[in-house]
Amino acid sequence: MPRGDKSSYTDKQKRKAEHIEEGYEDRGVGKEEAERRAWATVNKESGGGKKSGSGRGKAENHESSRKGGRKGGSSQGAEKRSTAAKKGWETRRKKGAA
Repeated sequence: MPRGDKSSYTDKQKRKAEHIEEGYEDRGVGKEEAERRAWATVNKESGGGKKSGSGRGKAENHESSRKGGRKGGSSQGAEKRSTAAKKGWETRRKKGAA
């Protein structure tokens, strides 16, 4: 089987890859890159192409779909976070003393 052959994937895996690809394209990712990312996501979740059947493979992990292409962490920079934390602390300190 040559590289890139999708015949060993189930219909559900193919539908899932198509759906993920459309989501990436909606966010402005190019067609080829969106397809590459979609299949990478399917492979990560389901362990690659496999046929359905009782007792075959491991349970799927959907963490990569839940992330949905978002960056991790806060949208604020470290300096802004620190400033906000200090301001909150000062407010709590003043209200506690009053």
